Amino acid sequence: MRKLFLLLALVPLIVSCGGGSGQYFGSPNMPGPTAEERAAQIATEETGNFYYGRRYHVKKTRFWGYLRKPRQPWSSAKLVVMNESRGKQPDRLPEVGPPEARYGYDNNYEYKIKGYYTGDTVYEINSNQFLPEFMLTGYERLDKNPGWLFSPADHYDPSRITLLP
Repeated sequence: MRKLFLLLALVPLIVSCGGGSGQYFGSPNMPGPTAEERAAQIATEETGNFYYGRRYHVKKTRFWGYLRKPRQPWSSAKLVVMNESRGKQPDRLPEVGPPEARYGYDNNYEYKIKGYYTGDTVYEINSNQFLPEFMLTGYERLDKNPGWLFSPADHYDPSRITLLP
C-alpha cells in the first residue's frame, strides 16, 4: 500500500517533466502565424551559407539561442553557445540598465547568422547542458517579432527553459 501511495504521489511530477512546445509550461504566450503559414514561409525563404537564428534569453544562462539551416523547420534547430572571438553577438550589452538597452533585450528576435560550428561542445553551467559552440562571424536582424518558435502552443518564461524542439 505504501509503494502504491508513493507511486501515485510521483505521477504528477513525472508528467510535469514532459516537455517540448510549451505544452506543460503554461498557456501559450507567443502569438504568430498559423503552423501552415510558418511552414509556407520556411519553404520559400532564402538559402545560402548562413543560418537562421532565434535569440532565446533565459535569465542567468549563457547560451545564445537556436540556429537552423535555411528551409529546415525550427524543430531541427540547435541551442548554441556563441564564440565571440571573431564578432560580438547582437545583444552584447551590460546586464543592467533599461530593458531595451541590456543583455537579452532581443529575446525572440530572428536573425540571419553567419559563421560555423567549431566542433567543440561547451558546458553551460546554469542550464546544466552541453551545447555546440558556434563561431559567429556576422549577423543581420530580420524580424523583431516573429512569433512562436516551435509551436503555436509555445510558452516563454524568462526564468526557466520552456522552449524545446
